[in-house]
Amino acid sequence: MAIDDGTPLIDWSDFTSGAFSDLVRDYDDPGAQQAMLIEATRIAEDMTGRRLTPFVGLVETHQAYGIDPDETAASGNVPLDLPAALGRSRAMSLGTSDSLVRRMHLDQYAGRYPEMWSYSDVSIRVFRTYGDVQVLTGRALMGPNADSGLIWFRLGEFIPIESEFEVTYSGGYTRTPADLRRAVKYLCAEIAVNELDPLRQKGQDPDQLREAAAQILVSYLKE
Repeated sequence: MAIDDGTPLIDWSDFTSGAFSDLVRDYDDPGAQQAMLIEATRIAEDMTGRRLTPFVGLVETHQAYGIDPDETAASGNVPLDLPAALGRSRAMSLGTSDSLVRRMHLDQYAGRYPEMWSYSDVSIRVFRTYGDVQVLTGRALMGPNADSGLIWFRLGEFIPIESEFEVTYSGGYTRTPADLRRAVKYLCAEIAVNELDPLRQKGQDPDQLREAAAQILVSYLKE
């Protein structure tokens, strides 16, 4: 069976550089070390409801909804030549009614510290309600915004409401925020304590470690 080969938020030297080094002094198998780091990272993601570690080729599907009427007030008088209109009416190309879609939000974005987050290789397959498919990349899109996951579609893109989006993209933190590193260290320690003393006969309380991590991760919770 394939194992989780994700990228942990810390490495083994981060975890063992402080007081927890004695706790895991017998963990000399690199595979076991990596498994613990990844497990702790995934627990942090489960607790926050968002991806924290860098990811590649994530696929999401979204329903296309109409544009906000507040966004159309100033667009009715924008000049648009026939080539730019793609053979359609000016109103349809600009999306001046509620029949076209102009934006969407990705599920994954920075809960905090967006300056440490980046996206790459964003591609959107649009399954139109009329039955055809179009792939949008690069200049057809504006964004995504790291602090919200917002993507704007440029004028002239024909995306009727109720179309389907299949989005493929990569992203994540390019630098791990210090508080996230601390939270994952606590979670690694909790895993080690549970393995060393699963029945808690030695008086160790891993729940305190989980609570300490939760207090840090609450600020990353997905709304």
